[in-house]
Amino acid sequence: MGQKANPIGNRLGIIRGWESNWYGSKKDFAVKLVEDNKIRSYLNARINKGGIAKIVIERTLGKLIITIHTSKPGIIIGKGGGEVDRIKEELKKLTGNADVQINILEIRRPELDAMIVADTIARQIENRINYKRAIKMSIASALRMGAEGIKVKVSGRLGGAEIARTEEIKQGRVPLHTFRMDIDYASVFALTVYGKIGIKVWICKGEVLAKRDLNPNFVGGKSDVSDRRDRRDHHHHDRRDRRDRGERKDRRDKRS
Repeated sequence: MGQKANPIGNRLGIIRGWESNWYGSKKDFAVKLVEDNKIRSYLNARINKGGIAKIVIERTLGKLIITIHTSKPGIIIGKGGGEVDRIKEELKKLTGNADVQINILEIRRPELDAMIVADTIARQIENRINYKRAIKMSIASALRMGAEGIKVKVSGRLGGAEIARTEEIKQGRVPLHTFRMDIDYASVFALTVYGKIGIKVWICKGEVLAKRDLNPNFVGGKSDVSDRRDRRDHHHHDRRDRRDRGERKDRRDKRS
């Protein structure tokens, strides 16, 4: 009991698409799978400050298309696109494929991407910032950007304590059993002087009621979230306007 399914794997084919998009026959499926893993490990190590959220790999006849979702496209592209060309050449050598294409998609709201949030917390913990402060800042910025809920779990020798422990900070709602809820999940670790600290982040971006496009490069949840935020802001301003009008009326009545 108590075994948890990965929220992303749980939603595959329902509201989420696969990050590797290709067909492999019995003969070459394993080879392609290992190659995908190599590409991802290599790119994450190569672009460690590029704010990578996910790497989508698509294969068509003799062609390898790699889409990097990142919050800092400028770092990956480099001056005049020089960095991308270098990465492309390195990937050609790694995969032995002559036709490698790299696309870079910018993530407009990195505060709502679990991978980027977890990575930010990890970097802060490595820089000896108090873990509670780092988590609370991330939670505040995610909720400000319109997330419905966020849960962060850290585990290990927190604050350099002798005994490892687990702590969880949660705000809003994160219903993991509701498959139509768009929940983003990431698990990373911070390499500190006193050992590894594991960080898990769940971000709930709201319900997906319409049929969702399962293309892995589809950036979902953002428009719905922003619409919801706009509605909430409008409602908030409306209430404030009514309150201001009421106060002005009271002042007029007092004067008369």
